[in-house]
Amino acid sequence: MSLATSARFARRELRGGLRGFRIFLACLALGVAAIAAVGSVRSAIEAGLAREGAALLGGDAEMDFTYRFASDVERAWMEDVADDVSEIADFRSMAVIERGGETERGLTQIKAVDSAYPLVGAVELDPTMSLPDALAGTDGRPGAVMERALIDRLGLAVGDVFRLGTQDFVLMATLAREPDSAAGGFALGPRTIVLRTSLENAQLLAAGTLFNSKYRLKLPAGTDLEALETQARDQFEATGMRWTDARNGAPGVAEFVDRLGAFLVLVGLSGLAVGGVGVSAAVRAYLAGKTSVIATLRTLGAERSTIFQTYFIQIGALSLLGIVIGLALGALVPIALAPVIEARLPIPASFALYPVPLIEAAIYGLLTAFVFTLWPLARAEDVRAATLFRDALDKARLLPRVGYLLWIAAGLGALIGLAGVFSGTWRLTFWTAGGIAFALGLLALAATLIRFLSRVLAPRAKGRPALRWALGAISGTREGAASVVLSLGLGLSVLAAVGQIDGNLRNAISGNLPEVAPSYFFVDIQRDQMAGYTERLENDAAVSRIDSAPMLRGIITQINGQRAADFAGDHWVLSGDRGITYSETPSENTRITDGAWWPEDYSGAPQISFAAEEAEEMGLSIGDSMTINILGRDITGTITSFREVDFSTAGIGFILSMNPSALQGAPHTFISTVYATDGSETQILRDIANAYPNVTAIRVRDAIDRVSEVLSGLAAATSYGAAATLLTGFLVLIGAAAAGTQARTYEAAVLKTLGATRRRILISFATRAALLGFGAGAVALAAGIAGGWAVSNFVMETDFTVIWPSALAIIIGGVTATLLAGLAFAWGPLAARPAQVLRGRE
Repeated sequence: MSLATSARFARRELRGGLRGFRIFLACLALGVAAIAAVGSVRSAIEAGLAREGAALLGGDAEMDFTYRFASDVERAWMEDVADDVSEIADFRSMAVIERGGETERGLTQIKAVDSAYPLVGAVELDPTMSLPDALAGTDGRPGAVMERALIDRLGLAVGDVFRLGTQDFVLMATLAREPDSAAGGFALGPRTIVLRTSLENAQLLAAGTLFNSKYRLKLPAGTDLEALETQARDQFEATGMRWTDARNGAPGVAEFVDRLGAFLVLVGLSGLAVGGVGVSAAVRAYLAGKTSVIATLRTLGAERSTIFQTYFIQIGALSLLGIVIGLALGALVPIALAPVIEARLPIPASFALYPVPLIEAAIYGLLTAFVFTLWPLARAEDVRAATLFRDALDKARLLPRVGYLLWIAAGLGALIGLAGVFSGTWRLTFWTAGGIAFALGLLALAATLIRFLSRVLAPRAKGRPALRWALGAISGTREGAASVVLSLGLGLSVLAAVGQIDGNLRNAISGNLPEVAPSYFFVDIQRDQMAGYTERLENDAAVSRIDSAPMLRGIITQINGQRAADFAGDHWVLSGDRGITYSETPSENTRITDGAWWPEDYSGAPQISFAAEEAEEMGLSIGDSMTINILGRDITGTITSFREVDFSTAGIGFILSMNPSALQGAPHTFISTVYATDGSETQILRDIANAYPNVTAIRVRDAIDRVSEVLSGLAAATSYGAAATLLTGFLVLIGAAAAGTQARTYEAAVLKTLGATRRRILISFATRAALLGFGAGAVALAAGIAGGWAVSNFVMETDFTVIWPSALAIIIGGVTATLLAGLAFAWGPLAARPAQVLRGRE
């Protein structure tokens, strides 16, 4: 028979409607919709960032310098190529307010601007006024604007006076919107904006102070940004200049959105895998009901290929329908929810129909449908003409022919390969694919084991008829133990892994730190302040330890005479400026892993001690030369030692240390950590701040809380993706429960005839659902813990402990989900009359 004949048969089968395929369509549509929605939101954000690049950056281009302002030559070049130039100094300090004899302090990120700021966009204030009017101040004091969080923390109101360094400011308004906030990156404190000229007497921008200067350029229309960037880098990159322009106004945000979106798409693939289980189960159940039709076709001379092609075309058409529904939902739901999403995003987004994420989701959907439907379709052609009885499909061989297995393997390979290409993160793709394969294998093994144990234990449950019936049903093929455990278990595995990873990451950041972490970091301590600062703390019995070190910041520009990025790639050490220190001798806790420290009083050519782990990652060796730009000056030294640097203690740790004479004459400040009892922290802060107003105190616990807030957002986004996976699993549960309705109806009829009560039958139904849910939850927990352990140890390199509240929630969730799905389809079989059911089976 020809393909046309198969197509005609398939068309006739489709006339029966969607009965038996609703769960099939729902699983496929939900998985595709989740991936399409994530991709659409990511594309909307990327389009918004591209459209508002200049506004996000605060100009058409930006030149950024560390620890210094632009030189006369650099400033002259900017004014030559730009129509307007705006200068900004960005740094941390303490906002201080005195009220009723008490002093309140809050960490703030200060933006000191000039009269040209902002070149692009507008600052929004509450009450409404212009930024120049607000910063002009009143009553002889300069003005300032603050974010609401800092105002509330300090208990300020508009018109109140507060201090930055040694300068008083008047709070003129609340900072409602900062147009270039996304370009600022992660900040430990809320924003305060003042005029730079107002800080001249504040003692906050002394030589060596930690600050960044940013120069925003408004360029003539039609300027070639790429050519201008090349020109700027050729002239000034060696001085430590960093360039950003409107083509990617918030590079950190763009990269974060891209990576998070790729990760969520991979989480969405887990949902599609769960949906694939449901798709496979739905196809298998449908074909089981078509056994007599297939056998009849074989009797009439239909070949194996005709049977396969008939149902392949039918399932293919339904798959396309499910994918189209999913694409429509994934494209339209983000647009419908655009006002809500935009209100919650701190960055612009442009919601529209984007074809690329829809095409990507469609490809994922097609490959998933192909892989998960090919197996049951291939087994359908094994039905013979002589097998005109029920459940013939169940007695077909377990594995399809080798040719079909090769096609399934090819589909899986294409799915994983395209996921790697689309996400751009091959390592994460392989981790995700391996995790899903491991979880599915473990769950399939668990389903077999559950059926085996049920078969063994059923005869031993004498005196407990409800339990015995439940175990007997689970051990059979009709109850769909495999579908229940696979679908629900995979969804719960993803959720369990997310919960374990999130909990352990929080523990690594906060839970384990109080025993070893300092109370405060003090930065910007001037050299002539160190004696008094140290004396105050050493004479305090509540202080157990003080660590201090000189601190500069510099950019690694060259390694062995070539560009650092060409030598070591995009390693994070090269992504910006890094802390640098110097010392005559290594500290007590320093462990040299290779090479030797320079001699005391060494005054020869500059020598460098580098962090051992990062050196290995970058491919560095003893004897390599390295050029660091510090305050616009290139210093080239030789790496003479590697040492361990432990950042996990939240103490002082420098990637790079040099001999003192190498940095002689470079203006710098000191950084210090203080380990003290909780009750003494407030007094220490008060005394240091009063004696040295220019010194900034960073409370470690506040920094940890700030990082935890960011993690909460990441965990929430990931949990939403896992929740979609779990919802798909619940749909598969419903499908499995619905598919077993006829078998449970017959079972209930037989049991009623033998004298069983409805109550006992209901208990049996509930028991089997609870047992399957418990089994799925327990195996999912094991898989989730294994996945959490692997990610914690090999990806995040943190310690791992089981987060039991999350673990118990997974078990409870598994039992609850199967109970709800099982009981929802239990009332029909219980209400059926035995006589009518039994006559129908004769």
